[in-house]
This record gives sequence, structure tokens and C-alpha cells, in this order.
Amino acid sequence: MSEDKLITCPRCGSDACYETQEAYNLVNRMCYGCGFMTHNYMKEDSEFLNEQLEVLPELYKDLTFVDDNGYYWIPSTVNLPDKGMVYVNGTGKDNWGWTAIPVVEIPEDEKERFPIKGKEGEYHTHKMDNSSSKNFTERDYIEALDYIGVFESETK
Repeated sequence: MSEDKLITCPRCGSDACYETQEAYNLVNRMCYGCGFMTHNYMKEDSEFLNEQLEVLPELYKDLTFVDDNGYYWIPSTVNLPDKGMVYVNGTGKDNWGWTAIPVVEIPEDEKERFPIKGKEGEYHTHKMDNSSSKNFTERDYIEALDYIGVFESETK
């Protein structure tokens, strides 16, 4: 059973940091103020953290923040097939922000060009619309999520 609550983000001071406690004592923390996340496997010398640091882009590594409890906070990447993508973009820790790319529906007559890997006869329904990408400042993470429709209701 999970327990959810809002906490103050140690990185940016926002009160929009969502903490979820899951089974097996897994505690996830996601700040909607700054866009950084951590969990209790993101501590120095943990195998999980070391694996992440091996594959993360250099910019993500440069932006990593370590809080007073030793948790490593990294920028999140959101990739929702029916909404879009939000990720960190920039040239270094002094020049970065968020890029948001919404998706568009793939027209029926183009779907065969977008097969789902490993699923014979199935096709993606949406694709990234790079022409509509938009850049946001470091403190505008929630606006980037809003741009791709994360907060839109599914009911019409």
C-alpha cells in the first residue's frame, strides 16, 4: 500500500514535491517545481545510481544535485506516447532549460510507417511533432508538462 504526500523540495524549496512510498520501502520523490527526481536507491555507491550515471547524458550528470541526506536528484525525462516528451536541453549547467515536444496523431494512411517493435501488425498511433517543440526556462518545468497536455483530462 502506498502513502503519498507533498514535501518541500531540498533542491528548489518548492512545496510541489510529491513523495510516494511504495511496497518494499521504495520512496519516490518528484518535484514539479524544478523537475528533478530521486528515490531511495539514488544514494552514493548504490549499484542503481552507478548504473544510471554510466548511461545518463553529460548534461544530466552535470545538473545532478545531492541533498543533505545523500540522495542524488537528477532531472526527469517524461516520455508519454499519447502526450509528448519533456527533457533537459542545453550546453551546460549554466545554460539549460526544458524542451517540450507534443505529439500528433498519425493519419491512418501513414500508420504502416510506424510499426510497434515486436508486435506484428500493430502500429503507433502518435508521433513526436518536432515542428511544435518549445523551450522553457529551468523554473518552468510544470509549464513544459502543461504544454504537452499532461494535465488535460481524458474525458471530453
